[in-house]
Amino acid sequence: MTPAARVANPTPQPEFDGLRNQLREAAATFADGPDALAGILLGIVDDVDRAVREPLEIFPVCHHSPASAIAMARRLRDKQPKVVYLELCEDMAPLLSELRNCTLPVAVQAYATDIDGFPLDWAPLSVVAPITEASAEYQAIAYALDTPGVELVLVDRSSDHVFQWEPRATGTDQAGESADPDAPPSDDEAALHGDAVGLEIGDLRPRFAELEEHLLRHGRVRHWSEWWHQYVELPLGDSDHDTYRQVMLLIGSLFRRLAPGDARRVRVDEDRERYMWTRMREHLAATGTDPADCLYVCGAFHAASGVAEFGVDGVADTFEIAPRTATTWQHGLIPSSHAAIEAQFGLAAGSVSIAATVWAKNLKRTRVAPFRLAGQAGGKQAAQPKRGGTAAVVVAPEPAPAADKLSGFLQQPPVLDRLDEAELLGWSVEIVRAARRNGYLASTADAIAVFETSILLAGMRDRARPTPYDFQDAAVTCIEKDTVPGRRDVRRIVESMLGGDRIGKVGYDALPPLARDVHDRLAGLGLNLEQRGVRRALLDIAGRPELAPCSDVLWMLRYLMPPDAVRPIMGERRLGERPIQESWDLALGTHQRALIELGYEGVSIEQVLEQRLRRAAYGPQATAATVLAAVEDATLYLRGGGRLAEELGIRALEVLSIERGVDGAPEVLRRVRRLLAYYRTAQPVLPGWIEAFVKAGYAHYCTLLPTAFADEDATVRQVAAMLGFLFSMESLALSLGCDRTQLELAVAQAHPEEPAKVALLWTAQLQLGGLTRAELRSRCDELLGNPLVLPAYPRYLSGFVHALEPVPGLADFVVEAISNAFARLPDPVLLPWLPTLIGTLRAGGAELAPLLIREAGRIFPGRLAALDAWVPPWQAGSVPAPAVVRPTGGARGLALVAAHPATCDAVARLLGCEGTWAAAEPVPAGAALVEQFPDTAIAAAGLLAGC
Repeated sequence: MTPAARVANPTPQPEFDGLRNQLREAAATFADGPDALAGILLGIVDDVDRAVREPLEIFPVCHHSPASAIAMARRLRDKQPKVVYLELCEDMAPLLSELRNCTLPVAVQAYATDIDGFPLDWAPLSVVAPITEASAEYQAIAYALDTPGVELVLVDRSSDHVFQWEPRATGTDQAGESADPDAPPSDDEAALHGDAVGLEIGDLRPRFAELEEHLLRHGRVRHWSEWWHQYVELPLGDSDHDTYRQVMLLIGSLFRRLAPGDARRVRVDEDRERYMWTRMREHLAATGTDPADCLYVCGAFHAASGVAEFGVDGVADTFEIAPRTATTWQHGLIPSSHAAIEAQFGLAAGSVSIAATVWAKNLKRTRVAPFRLAGQAGGKQAAQPKRGGTAAVVVAPEPAPAADKLSGFLQQPPVLDRLDEAELLGWSVEIVRAARRNGYLASTADAIAVFETSILLAGMRDRARPTPYDFQDAAVTCIEKDTVPGRRDVRRIVESMLGGDRIGKVGYDALPPLARDVHDRLAGLGLNLEQRGVRRALLDIAGRPELAPCSDVLWMLRYLMPPDAVRPIMGERRLGERPIQESWDLALGTHQRALIELGYEGVSIEQVLEQRLRRAAYGPQATAATVLAAVEDATLYLRGGGRLAEELGIRALEVLSIERGVDGAPEVLRRVRRLLAYYRTAQPVLPGWIEAFVKAGYAHYCTLLPTAFADEDATVRQVAAMLGFLFSMESLALSLGCDRTQLELAVAQAHPEEPAKVALLWTAQLQLGGLTRAELRSRCDELLGNPLVLPAYPRYLSGFVHALEPVPGLADFVVEAISNAFARLPDPVLLPWLPTLIGTLRAGGAELAPLLIREAGRIFPGRLAALDAWVPPWQAGSVPAPAVVRPTGGARGLALVAAHPATCDAVARLLGCEGTWAAAEPVPAGAALVEQFPDTAIAAAGLLAGC
């Protein structure tokens, strides 16, 4: 905060004169001149003085701080305010009552997909505010919601203003720019918030890098979370209200005055403070509430504000709140976790779990009764103060001038906690036990080493009692090995042991209607899908037809949710097929956030699926292939698609008519073939849209075919797909009124230069009757006989392989061409082409490879012994055929043909074949081997006779 941006403070009060004099003398002693340093130090005292004298009590907090939570619970029971102003997005207020149906930690979320007023590439917009039990904001929320006569007012900017004021690329609420080097790794738990912008209620961290580095170095700690725990959390854990307030205000003012001059960030901070004070003054004026009966809960950074609008008597009518955009915001609760909070806000790994442990210890030590929402899952209820009815009204006394608590706090020596050997010994034994469970070869000696090393590290860091961070470093030093034997290293094991990564859950009653509908429709599976983890679901649809609707829901969730949320193990869904049995791995509890965010898009999964299909079909990047994919998905998941499939089919026709490229031709061909096969078996007549699509597609690809043959950017696969569409849809297109002359002219106008496309053109001419097999074979022989063209021959073969798509009947010729290539091409030409052949077959393996394999199996001999005498069919005309013996009788011949040869003779004359019947060799009556060596059979007969 620059001095010019701060307003002049009111007349300083005498309560802090002693502290001012001491700081002035210190500035003159340690600085080159008293002006700069004295201005900062005295300004800090003025900020504290100004905040504590404000009629509306300001309660400074730090996010997820146990000391702030304890002080908040104690102050709420003492003061019992009638109005609680909370630094949280004002549009999130309706959701707070649903916290009682959740297991903390959870996050309040604002979500928008239909945006208006922001760049489209920002969508979806998401803002989250995580809430833990060990936080001051939860204490304030629980007190206000469960205490009769108390009003909770959220006064911070709306979710819409978050993106208005802070562009997403440089948002300061995200912790990317100040991420801690010891931040937790990215995993499933750390990704619970997704890419949402995080809102911290009380962000309190130095924005001056040199200041943070100085504090860490002289505090002998590794990261900021450890410094805060050692030098703020522990000293303030048992402090009184005035001391806590003044120390937090001092820290907030210090960090504010030593922040670097980032004009945009400073402007956003000041606008937030103006926004909050404007909202509070509006509420006070509208309700007539006495400021002495109110409590303002905000971050310590904002509590030490110097804007002109600060306070109930600040300058009014100078700040105008901009209207919200037309963006439609949805609000809900999503599960959170300690790891997710640490990852989003750049905290050290395990710091939030350690804070939860400290919170539990502070409650036992101070005997402060915390507030807890009635019906909150996960613990026992705390006693709530009563208001209303006949209860006595507590009249708050006039606030007395705040005494100077800072001087005594800053001058007192640090309180050294004595070593709790029992606690440290228990930690050391437990970490060894947990390490052994995770595969480490730890022993009792390691427990002793961890115990002694923890004490040693604490002594090196000037503290008598080892902190959880000291213990963690000692455990890593003594137990960690070069490689991690299990899933967790020692650092993560310590975090789990000291509290673990607690993961929240949103209760059924707090879920959006879509999520509740999904759970209701899947109730027939008999599984608890709200729990985290994977559940195996077995569906015998043939034996239990009532499970068919569950299968429909699961396939739609498979389409809409992340892959690991709903994963089929057995079974598939295809057009025209009915499922018999299915097996699923379901993790809806683990992916609860994704299911909740689906609820922001509609009230049922069918509605959300329909919206997404329409969005894909009508998007700016939509192609004919993507629209046909939407048609197929609508038919597959929405019981035939009906009206939606008809609408999307007409849209596919529109998109195809304006396309000028052929990039999507292979996908268009594949999907049109599947849809035609389905409609021909499932419906008595074809839908009108697909007949129009085939007719328009025939004319469209005929028009683009000559250009595609000549275009270097059009691949061989794309041109082959165009020919496949034209040839496979030709009969239907001609019946609908298309003219084959258009295709013949398109082929005649094609003049490709690339060898693979030349081969495709020859194939098209063969299919249209402009070229015979003999002529095609002759052209290939000419290519093999020309040494100048020989290096390019494999590219011609690639074209023939792709030609199997439009002309499957050409498989025998392709086998012939490849066989000739293997027989006649030199190795320097053939071997480099083999990877291309394999890649081509792999890319179109589902269609091309079976054709070639089946045809090769028909042509080539089935046994190795017959290969030497085998003559390829394409060479049979130039080599005399071996004599074929047609037996006239016996077990090896066909008795009926031998007995009545006139039928075969008539068929031979009809086909123009000439030949004579050969005399059959006598067939041996028995096995020849047994006749030549009868001794074995005689001995076997003797053995059998003696049995």
